[in-house]
Amino acid sequence: MRLKFIGAFGALSLLVAAPALAQTASPLGGSAPAQARSTARTAPQSTAKPTREPTAGQMAARERQKKCGAEWKEAKAAGKTGGLKWPQYWSKCNARLKGNQA
Repeated sequence: MRLKFIGAFGALSLLVAAPALAQTASPLGGSAPAQARSTARTAPQSTAKPTREPTAGQMAARERQKKCGAEWKEAKAAGKTGGLKWPQYWSKCNARLKGNQA
């Protein structure tokens, strides 16, 4: 058996790696048991904030969008969009429905 001088860095890396190697080896040889490995991987805790209820204005906007969407589908199927794309149609429909609610 030949021993060579490995230097300070090499000796330090062996000292640091030795405890980690000892923890993963099982007494019977091989790697750590499956149960020990699976418990090491835990899912991160959820940090999601609870959802807030939509405001009255948001709910009204959603209802207007649903109504305009239904009108758009009917108009598009009948070919009566007047050359408008959805954003322009939505803008006019939204203004019309807001005017009816005021």
